Amino acid sequence: MKSDVTESRGCVFIVRMFELFVKMVALCFFVFVAACSPIAPPPPASMAMPGLATRQIVRERLSAVVVTSRDELGGWVRQRFSASGAPVDADGGSAAPITPDGYFLTADHVLSRSENRNVFIIYGSGGRIVTSKARIVWRSYSDDLALLHIPIRTPYHYNWTPPGQWLSPGHAIIHGGMATGHRTEPGKLRTPLAPERAFTGNRPFKIDIPLQPGDSGGPVVDAYGNLVGINSAVEFLIPLETAIFIDSEGNRPNTRKIAGIINRDRKSRNSP
Repeated sequence: MKSDVTESRGCVFIVRMFELFVKMVALCFFVFVAACSPIAPPPPASMAMPGLATRQIVRERLSAVVVTSRDELGGWVRQRFSASGAPVDADGGSAAPITPDGYFLTADHVLSRSENRNVFIIYGSGGRIVTSKARIVWRSYSDDLALLHIPIRTPYHYNWTPPGQWLSPGHAIIHGGMATGHRTEPGKLRTPLAPERAFTGNRPFKIDIPLQPGDSGGPVVDAYGNLVGINSAVEFLIPLETAIFIDSEGNRPNTRKIAGIINRDRKSRNSP
């Protein structure tokens, strides 16, 4: 009996020591993560604001996604997008050209009804509107991002903001979607975007520009015309049936991952 009691006490001691060990490991891990987590620096006091040059960059790259059962949209474009000639079954949103050889980013939900239908991109091309059927290269439902390709040159495209750069709350931005791209006022980031690392995943962020239907998938651009991310949604508070704008939401993917997807797709098409 005494041996059993001793053995039982030994087991309890081992269990308690193991629990203490687990707690110490968890505490050390928490301290390590907290120490390594970067803190966003404040925006510079003399921060550049989007001006006429930035607006021109946005206008030259203004792009729309149209999802329809139609086989072509040339007639509608030639009619200057008249309401009478519009596809009656059209869905869509905005997009951002990100390479000179036809790759565009948009929001995944813009393509939610694309199955068994055609996807078109209407591309600003510096003021000369170009329309082309698009191919879906990659989609991510969880990140609300999608990559499209059209078989034409896209010399007017966005470059990403430097991946190693901090984008702090208060960083000046502008939006380039179809609904508000011609008239949006400059806004600011609400949330920080830390420098990109090799294993950085998609990063949601918020901006203070109220966006409208048709803006989904549009580019969020900094004061120098560089791409911050892609618009995803608008957040409203609705007390007593009166909508109050809170934030617009966007996503910034890992730019190296997107570049890798593009490079693999180019190779699969035997493109240079």
